This record gives sequence, structure tokens and C-alpha cells, in this order.
Amino acid sequence: MGTNSFLKVLPEMVTFLRVAELGSFSAAADLLGMTPSAASRQVKRLEKEIGVQLLQRTTRQLRLTEPGAEAFARCRELVAAAQGAMDIAQRFSKKPAGLVRISAPKAFARRVLHPHILDFLRRYPEVDVQLIVQDRDIDPIREGVDLVVRLTTEPPEGLVARQLMPVAHILCASPRYLEQHEAIAHPRGLVAHSCLSLGEHERDNHWRFRQGDVDEVEVVVRGRYFSNHSEVRLEAALADLGVACVPAFMAQEALESGRVVRVLAGWEFQGNYRGHAWILYPPSRFTVPKCRVLIDHLLDALATGPEKKLSASSARRGPPRAAS
Repeated sequence: MGTNSFLKVLPEMVTFLRVAELGSFSAAADLLGMTPSAASRQVKRLEKEIGVQLLQRTTRQLRLTEPGAEAFARCRELVAAAQGAMDIAQRFSKKPAGLVRISAPKAFARRVLHPHILDFLRRYPEVDVQLIVQDRDIDPIREGVDLVVRLTTEPPEGLVARQLMPVAHILCASPRYLEQHEAIAHPRGLVAHSCLSLGEHERDNHWRFRQGDVDEVEVVVRGRYFSNHSEVRLEAALADLGVACVPAFMAQEALESGRVVRVLAGWEFQGNYRGHAWILYPPSRFTVPKCRVLIDHLLDALATGPEKKLSASSARRGPPRAAS
């Protein structure tokens, strides 16, 4: 390859990097806004220019070859340097402007972040926001995302982590349902009720509770409706179908309006959402005004907002399972 020959394959290097990071032509194509076949052609073109095979392709997975691993490291450095060059104006500018890409789990993004981002956009007309709604863990460095919100007890190392608010699962049901069924004074009373759980795994109907330092109580519940989406479970509770387990922030509006009522409020429900919501970002990104103002806006909004107050009354320590 000639001295300046690499200039004509810079797009191919970016495509190769994303394919290697995500382990899939389809996923990389979605991220880059192209078709999987176009992504495959670009990687083949890069392999032809370099003169070595970079990826071993099978029907089930992609694997870097030895020269592919070295090319991956070099391409990653190249893209990071290009991103740094694109951020120069932002770092030296005092006025926030440009696009901020932020990802968050689906329920949290819709119920908590979205209303505050709308307010942010009104306050900062020069800043645009792309809200990426994904339940999987996103690596901001690998996937080119500025900010990541993750619900966990232990934020990952290597990233700046700012605590947004505590999160917890609660139980709730409609007043009409509770009027028509036995009172629930203890977790074991749930066996006589229709309970709305996730239904993804066998133990999703094993509901665990704790009260202070008392030993944990586990109850096997039954119900007529199951869903791995918390908003669906809440709507089922509103339809008088039973007792739902939902994130506290999901139930907030319905609780405040009286459309649902807390069940077993004195007990800690050991559900999926426990710990805190954290906003994560690479250390260098904190100096970029467009990111800094969004971080500060969310921290301020959630520090005193009703979401935090409701979740704080329910949040306890414990290892979370994947959010739903």
C-alpha cells in the first residue's frame, strides 16, 4: 500500500472496527446506516488493500485473525483520534452546541429521562440529543455514545460514574382489584392473588421479600398474565388483573393519581431494579460543554424530582438482574 493509499480506505477501516466490536455485520450496518452486504463488501475491500484476511467468518460468529487483531487495535486508535479532532471545537468553546448521543434502558428512558430531555432541549437550543433506547449494556467508547445510563449497584471501572437516583421494584394493584380480594398483610398472602410477573425464567414467579433485618421470605406466586415489559405489567394492574411487580419510577404517576396502590409497602421486594441509576462517560468527555450541560441538567432534575423520592423510599441494597 502506497504512502497515501490508506486515505481511500478510511471508511472501510471504520466499518471493520464496528464489525469487530459488535461481532456482527448486521449490528455494525445498523449502527453505520448501511446494509449488511455493504458492510461485508467494505471489509473485503479493506482486506484486499491490506493483503491479509482480517476476519474469519462462520455461519455463527466472526473471529479476528492474528493480523486482524493488530489491525483492529490500529483502527481503534485512528477512530479515537478522529473523534478527538472532532471534539476540539467543543473543548475550546464555552457555548454548548452539537449532538449528544445518550443511551438508557427502555423503561427508564421512557419514564424518567425523556421528560427531562424535552426540558433540556428547550433550555439549550444549540444542542441536539439522540436518545438510544437499549436494554443491553452499551460501551460508550466502543460504540461512539457520549453518555450511558446504567442501572446497577456497581458501575464499571474505566468510566466516570455519576449517581442519578436510587431505583427499586415495588408491588402495586388497582383499588378495585384490592376491594374485591383478600387483604394482603404479609408476602405469604400473595398466594391467594393473581400476580403479574415477568415470565422469562422459571424463578420469575418466586418473589422474595425482606423486612429490616428479618430473614428473607420467598413466595411462589401465580397469575393469569405475564410480560417481560414493565409498562405492560403496570397496564395489566390498571386493568384490575392483579398485583404487579414494576419499577418504582414506572408506577409513580399511577400511584400519585390513585389509580394503583402500593402493596406490602413495609416490605422490600427483591426485584430486578435495585441499586442506582448511573450516568457513565469516558473521562475526556466531561470537558465537552454539550455533554457537561446535559449531565448537570439530569443530575439537578433527578436530585429533587418525584422519581427519586419514590424510588428512595423503596431502594435497598442487593445485586440486580438484567432490567426489563
